[in-house]
Amino acid sequence: MTLLVTGGAGFIGSNFVHFHEARHPETPIVVLDALTYAGNRANLAGSNAHFVHGDIRDQALVETLLRDHAVTTLVHFAAESHVDRSILGPDAFIDTNIIGTHSLLKAARAVWLAGSGQPHRFHHVSTDEVYGSLGPQDPAFSETTPYAPNSPYSASKAASDHLVRAYHHTYGLQVTTSNCSNNYGPFHFPEKLIPLFILNALHGRNLPIYGDGQQVRDWLHVADHALGISLCLEKGTPGEVYNIGGGAEMANLAVIDTLCSAVDAAFAADPALAQRFPDAPAASGKPTASLKTFVTDRPGHDRRYAIDCTKIENALGYRATHSFETGFAATLAWYLANEPWWRAVMDGSYRDWVEANYATR
Repeated sequence: MTLLVTGGAGFIGSNFVHFHEARHPETPIVVLDALTYAGNRANLAGSNAHFVHGDIRDQALVETLLRDHAVTTLVHFAAESHVDRSILGPDAFIDTNIIGTHSLLKAARAVWLAGSGQPHRFHHVSTDEVYGSLGPQDPAFSETTPYAPNSPYSASKAASDHLVRAYHHTYGLQVTTSNCSNNYGPFHFPEKLIPLFILNALHGRNLPIYGDGQQVRDWLHVADHALGISLCLEKGTPGEVYNIGGGAEMANLAVIDTLCSAVDAAFAADPALAQRFPDAPAASGKPTASLKTFVTDRPGHDRRYAIDCTKIENALGYRATHSFETGFAATLAWYLANEPWWRAVMDGSYRDWVEANYATR
């Protein structure tokens, strides 16, 4: 098969490309990415994928790629994904996540159903946020949990999920969908909690904690997410939905405390870090935790997410291979070892956005 990966220069998409190439080196991959603020061709360094700079809303372009490259599998990552950005400006989320997904579905239908009629798969990557928020004692999200999105971001993803389902049931498009929990790992654009707080800690900036910091998330290493998606492609049943989680429910405050302790330990073990990052509290023997600052909670902030992976484990043989402890240690080591990468993505507009929204609260 030949894969078309939308959003393949982003965080999760690029990790999937590297993972799939290692698992199936014989498979040609085409990456389509608009290279908006979070897309970065450097994320694909070392990959053999054929890169195309373009927009998923360009239906004619997508149809051409499907035909010219004899694509049999489309893996759809391309999305606006940051809740805070969706609160400040929801229009981009509607355009990309709903209209963009519909454009892909129309292209796939035109080429695969009205055209060649060849075997195919359209895999849609979604989020656990479409299910809404859980109470402390509520059972984890399963594939049958009713949708109850609470932010413009999650609402736009819920809409795209429904479109994918409709194209399967109405037109017969062979689709699968996966809903994942919070990802972390290499190439994570530094606006989300873990990479943002790592870099803020290294630069001596505040670590702004929403509300009481007791919002609970299930943390999924991006390599385990890539594994789950690969299993959906290899063994998944068309029309089915599979939840992919990391089995690591933690309150945000616990994640931040783990991060602070790990940064302190890294500086203690490697004196050169103090020279590289002199503004970090750990460079002068102070605790990174001194940067913690509690700020007003995000509007409509979901209290708890948790993923029940029973279906994908039993049906496809999925098992998360990273505990949060090992996965986070590897992630911190990656950011410390790849300073040129994150320096390059932290351009002026990004720094201005961080300063306005996170760093100085």
